[in-house]
Amino acid sequence: MLEPVPNAKKVFYVNLEEDLSKIVNDLGLGLLPDEMEKVKGYFRNEGRRPTDVELQAIDQAWSEHCCYKSSKPVLEETVFGLKSSKKVIAREDAGIMEFDDKHYYAVGLESHNHPSALDPYGGSATGIGGILRDVVCMGAQPIALVDPLFFGELDTPRDTLAEGVKHPRYLMGGVVAGIRDYGNRVGIPTVAGQVAFHPKYTGNPLVNVGCVGIVEKELMIHSKAGSVGDIYILAGGRTGRDGIHGVTFASRDLDAGSEEDIGAVQLGDPITKEPLMHLCLELNEMGLLTGMKDLGGGGLSCVVGELALDAGFGAKVDLEKVHLKVENMPPWEIWVSESQERMMFTVTPKNVDKVLEICNSWDVEAVSIGEVIAEKRNIVNYHGTEILNLDLEFTTGGPVYKRPYNLPEYDIGNPSDLPPYPNDIKTQIINIINQPEVASKDWVIRQYDHEVRGKTALKPIQGPIGKEVPGDSSVIKPVDDSWKGLALTSDVNPYLMEANPYHGTMSAVEEVCRNLASVGARIDSLADCLCFGNPRRPDVMGQFKASCEALRDAATAVDVPYVSGNVSLYNETQEGAIPPTPVLMGIGLVNDIRKCVTSDMKSKGSIWLVGQTKEEMGASLYYRTLGLECAKVPSTNFKTFLPRMEQLIQAIENEEVVACHDISNGGLALSIIEMCMSGIGAEITFDGQLRNDVELFSESNGRWIVQVNPKYEDAFSKRFDFAKKIGDINEKIIFKSGNDRIAQLTIEEIRDKWTKPIWNRLA
Repeated sequence: MLEPVPNAKKVFYVNLEEDLSKIVNDLGLGLLPDEMEKVKGYFRNEGRRPTDVELQAIDQAWSEHCCYKSSKPVLEETVFGLKSSKKVIAREDAGIMEFDDKHYYAVGLESHNHPSALDPYGGSATGIGGILRDVVCMGAQPIALVDPLFFGELDTPRDTLAEGVKHPRYLMGGVVAGIRDYGNRVGIPTVAGQVAFHPKYTGNPLVNVGCVGIVEKELMIHSKAGSVGDIYILAGGRTGRDGIHGVTFASRDLDAGSEEDIGAVQLGDPITKEPLMHLCLELNEMGLLTGMKDLGGGGLSCVVGELALDAGFGAKVDLEKVHLKVENMPPWEIWVSESQERMMFTVTPKNVDKVLEICNSWDVEAVSIGEVIAEKRNIVNYHGTEILNLDLEFTTGGPVYKRPYNLPEYDIGNPSDLPPYPNDIKTQIINIINQPEVASKDWVIRQYDHEVRGKTALKPIQGPIGKEVPGDSSVIKPVDDSWKGLALTSDVNPYLMEANPYHGTMSAVEEVCRNLASVGARIDSLADCLCFGNPRRPDVMGQFKASCEALRDAATAVDVPYVSGNVSLYNETQEGAIPPTPVLMGIGLVNDIRKCVTSDMKSKGSIWLVGQTKEEMGASLYYRTLGLECAKVPSTNFKTFLPRMEQLIQAIENEEVVACHDISNGGLALSIIEMCMSGIGAEITFDGQLRNDVELFSESNGRWIVQVNPKYEDAFSKRFDFAKKIGDINEKIIFKSGNDRIAQLTIEEIRDKWTKPIWNRLA
């Protein structure tokens, strides 16, 4: 089956006329039987046998992670090519949007789910490293990180875990530590994100990382080579055995044997990354680069060809020139390794020595390894012997599958009969706010440096010191001589997604809009990281299709583009698939950050509800604490929502608003309580149109709690088609229906219940 290639140590010819399944197993490939037949036909047409290096390269390029072979047909029908009045400047390793007359902002969002399930610290850290590289290789300076995280329930009994499954508390602790250590050490603030819990993430956590950067327009660089004759320069960390078959590992289910794939997890090094980022930006500013791309999934096997083919060319590489961490690595390992902290430059021949000199001045290892050629092929030599020669359009084309799917129910059912009215509403409120799902996440937030670089205008926790409350969005001031800001948030509700993937996705987009509007930002772009189970299962593929259709419909209604993102499939364990999880990151523009408002209750100002509360209790936290199901999940109505959102933003810009908080998980009760954790209470009165528990706990979309500046109450009230005054400040937190008191709580007792759940489980 394998025959040594003459004059090429540790390189073998492979006989594809023998048992293809045995070849796949022996070489550790992820190629499917029909894909191997396609490969066999290609080499038959070439009139030769492939080398093991060539098969490994094709395996990387054709992985689900790299070529989107299951998701591409659905994405082409839905998300790809959406029209928006907001122009996308580029979609490459990161997306590029206009910030102001002189600057673009760059956006990247990726997942690192499978690696984090095996090695939560290393997996999450390298996720941060990868997303930073994506932004840097567009010529942008990273300015903020975002981390949407999803774990199993923290109280999961250990004896219920399947073999090889790590406890959610261990996974969460390791993931947060990895993000903390990497982000803090490279000096980029982690300013936004979310932490969600659901039993179906046990064993397969979702670790999504986003990054935003800023770049002067004339300094933006593309992820493609300049012209024939350009030289490839590999800079940064050395190439080792870490991260081998990383994209293959990410393209299959997790099981008890996945621990053996630990070598697929890359090893991050923020101390190497820091000077590497500065080096990349300096070389770009000096105009010494014709192209730049980071080494991520597939390593050299992907980046070399992609840089060339995106410019209409090919590449020739001398593989023995690559700096290695260990001796005696077989060429195929060098070619597909995903070792971290590596960047690839293309440089004109006359600038090679200058670039290498500057790399040395930053103490960053760099070496020229090849050149751009006219023919659209990847050619790799090893000590003078050709070991790979592949047509780039064949290798990057990849297979495409129109997977069968079973669409879930799109329609929203009728409300079910309401449960018996609670005997003690106060106890029910405490029971809800004591859930880790909605309890304070400051155990996570306080581990991150969210103020490094001094650009964070609104932080993830807001309010008086010692009495901070959660903010809806963070705001960055990216340009020194401008008051314009970027607002960042991330949202999706896995329980709502599980109940109805279409309407759950619509609600997620709307919640992103609400959170940005809460601080005075207008949504400008979205990034999406679509995390689902095994696409070969029709039910999972149906969830994916339903969610993508909602992404299309919501973005069309809001008129925003998806500027960046990825697809992460095969998020399954022996226990089944994760909930369908389209992780969203929203980026908004703020005209003047001095007008932004925070969510903490202030000492003066009446309290208003903007938007309408409905009896939509499906998937609500209230019903879940009671063990109840209801088909009527919250719906979205963008025709009524968008005007209200704009009116709210205008009210904030006109300084009519002193505090604002959106209503989502936990309903109005939780929203009020979170605002009051700043030390100022509220007395809220309902008008009796809905039952009190529905008023308190409904999670209807399109709503905000707004505290209005007393001087502008009249102007504020005239802005909206649906806004009503529901209360005023108080020493305590009081909920009333007419003259009847429903519940009364002190801020001290409620803050204790709200702050401790995660600390008690993880401290």
